[in-house]
Amino acid sequence: MQITAGPLLNTINTPQDLKKVSREQLHQVCDELRQYIIDVVSIHGGHFSASLGVVELSVALHYVYNTPYDQLVWDVGHQAYGHKILTGRREQFVTNRKYKGLSGFPKRSESEYDTFGVGHSSTSISAALGMAMAAKYKGENRKSVAIIGDGSMTAGMAFEALNHAGIADSDVLIILNDNNMSIDPNVGALREYLTDISTSPTYNKVRDEIWNLMGKLPIGKNFTREIASKMEASVKGVVSKSSNIFEALQLRYFGPIDGHNIANLVDTLNDLKEIPGPKLLHIITVKGKGYALAEKDQTKWHAPGLFDKLTGEIIKKKIETPQPPKYQDVFGRSIVELAKVNPQIMGVTPAMPSGSSLKFMMDEMPHRAFDVGICEQHAVTLSAGLATQGIKVFCNIYSSFMQRAYDQVIHDVAIQKLPVVFCLDRAGLVGEDGPTHHGCYDIAFFRCIPNMIISAPMNEQELRNLMYTAQLPETNLPFVIRYPRGEGVMVDWQKPFEKIEIGKGRKLKDGKDIAILSFGHPGNFVQTAIRNLRPEGIDPAHYDIRFVKPLDTDLLHEVFQNYSMIITVEDATVVGGFGSAILEFMNEHNYTAKIKILGIPDTIVEHGTLKELQNECHYDTNAIMDTVKSLLGKTLLTEV
Repeated sequence: MQITAGPLLNTINTPQDLKKVSREQLHQVCDELRQYIIDVVSIHGGHFSASLGVVELSVALHYVYNTPYDQLVWDVGHQAYGHKILTGRREQFVTNRKYKGLSGFPKRSESEYDTFGVGHSSTSISAALGMAMAAKYKGENRKSVAIIGDGSMTAGMAFEALNHAGIADSDVLIILNDNNMSIDPNVGALREYLTDISTSPTYNKVRDEIWNLMGKLPIGKNFTREIASKMEASVKGVVSKSSNIFEALQLRYFGPIDGHNIANLVDTLNDLKEIPGPKLLHIITVKGKGYALAEKDQTKWHAPGLFDKLTGEIIKKKIETPQPPKYQDVFGRSIVELAKVNPQIMGVTPAMPSGSSLKFMMDEMPHRAFDVGICEQHAVTLSAGLATQGIKVFCNIYSSFMQRAYDQVIHDVAIQKLPVVFCLDRAGLVGEDGPTHHGCYDIAFFRCIPNMIISAPMNEQELRNLMYTAQLPETNLPFVIRYPRGEGVMVDWQKPFEKIEIGKGRKLKDGKDIAILSFGHPGNFVQTAIRNLRPEGIDPAHYDIRFVKPLDTDLLHEVFQNYSMIITVEDATVVGGFGSAILEFMNEHNYTAKIKILGIPDTIVEHGTLKELQNECHYDTNAIMDTVKSLLGKTLLTEV
């Protein structure tokens, strides 16, 4: 289906084209930009409501600033669709998040307008401050702007950057996009704090009057600004205690203002360009603005998939047979089952209750399941604190987000041997979200930490049993359970819990000539490959290792004593991962075998569907079959 931009938007290929538009036409640009995002995302998919909420801001920023010389840093990045469309990528936007197409996030190698690659939250202030400090050092009159959502402002890194920005004496503008949402509703004291600022009628009334006063006094411009600044500071101190946090950090605070009033945004940004030093502009927006259903249910419409833009019906594939559940839903349902029996179980997640499905426990047991905001470090150490009091904590974090809490895992959990259960969702490749979200490295970075148990289920029942095992009283070490994004393989998955012996794998099939060792979900690729190879007379053995730490040494001795050719398969980096552990075992015990490691290569993997990326990384079913045949060689195949 051909998607056509509106007549005015169709003439805008660069911000320079946007600047040719009259101020009176900016409303039309915003309307057409919003509609174009709706048209494309409804048909091609992607993140949705976040970008709708910053349409006016995107237009105003590129209208006022001299981009790309002036540098914009978009936090997280799924709010940057309008930015991409306005900066020469309108025609390419239909390829957004598709294999070999545009990234769903700002990406430096994609455009000079993407000044900083983002995907994880709360990095924008630090990056923009660094750019501002460099500009000052080099004597450049370029502006640096960080656009951060109120959800991202909860992370410690954002506060670290704010603390530095106040004393760095650099010309940086921080725009706080306040919509009370990240993916799920925001939580914590900061939410209440921002609400207090935005809803104080007395403060806002006086603040608006002072803002209007600036530039109207019949005295010199500098004196006007100085007087107005003092008046505003006095009002802030008397009327609104909550405005003091930014001022206390020596940031000039402006706002809150309506983030959907394009004329006022343009005027405000033009004014702020003339005010030197670090400053913060607080804007109020509505996530999903302009699409009624997205405004009402912002979590659902964060990334809804394909939908009918007229009716709002989410388009799903018509499937007649029952399908396996998503791994995250198995986690969510299973932890509720376990918690009903074990009163010591609690759940913690850093801002992903819907994505991780901890929402099931939060709904049913709100006093035992907690969303701590975008604070992975805090989530881990909070879990450690709970564990010191005998609580069995299931700390559910996406694999790629766990990277942010690595220090806490080592110092606060592993060294103290605290039995926190880390459920790593989205382990392995995640698809269209791309390299910032792929869970490639957790096996490698956890495997080198002492006192860790590291496991991966091959299917839904194994996930349940690993969770059951992890919460038993005798399990007294940190316990990692990693599992992939999306559907598993078992329709009938809700079976009684069974204990799994820690450090014990299982032999799924005897074979001859060659053995395949799998870790986690890729074991299903192995089973399919073996079935496909059977008609050709090829009969590999298959071992599901289950635990990469501790390894099942008895099982591995059996493998090396019976097979001279071995393939390892994992959905993680091949550098330092599961395959490396097998090589280390072979070396330590003086075995000799020909080993081929399949997994994610030592390169940055871009975005695409899971099937496309697994094929590219060469560890899918076809890759396993090809590797088996390659190792066995043509002679053996001819004899068979």
